[in-house]
Amino acid sequence: RQRFANLRLLYTYMYGHPGKKLLFMGGEFGQPSEWNHDDELEWALLRKPQYQRLQRFVSDLNKLYAREPACHQVDFRGAGFEWLDASGAETNVLAFVRKARDPREAVLFVLNFSDQAYKNYRIGAPYPVEYRELLHSDASEYGGSGATLPGKRVMAEEFSSHGYAFSIVLNLPPLSVVVLKPEPLVLE
Repeated sequence: RQRFANLRLLYTYMYGHPGKKLLFMGGEFGQPSEWNHDDELEWALLRKPQYQRLQRFVSDLNKLYAREPACHQVDFRGAGFEWLDASGAETNVLAFVRKARDPREAVLFVLNFSDQAYKNYRIGAPYPVEYRELLHSDASEYGGSGATLPGKRVMAEEFSSHGYAFSIVLNLPPLSVVVLKPEPLVLE
């Protein structure tokens, strides 16, 4: 179970970072052996639920990448990437935001590389709005514990953190990633 959590974490980190993506054949379902041009992929692994769940996760990750302009539009300019917290050496938690050409089109990635769970983990939020969960690597449909955001949403609070005037509080399962999208601010 931990191997698959690590793999989901690694794939999301790779997809979230700037640059084009490369995934070797068989990687989409977690083939443990190295790809060999003389043999076919180990398709029989897909009879096992954990490999099916990983394949579903990679499929959903691909859809997220294609659907969200922030994940691919500004790949090679500094304006497309911003660290929210790159100093998580003690906790092994990293957070960053990806931005599209329109910087209001953003996606936040909060990654827990630790084997420890963190309850009520506060992270700076660049926008004072509600954030909607787009993907959670610990969701039960991917083989995780099912510890996703209640209601798939979290509201930014006016509480300073990581150099931002607003922040959000998350429960971070071990070896997990949550991908969030700020909802547009509605003025009444």
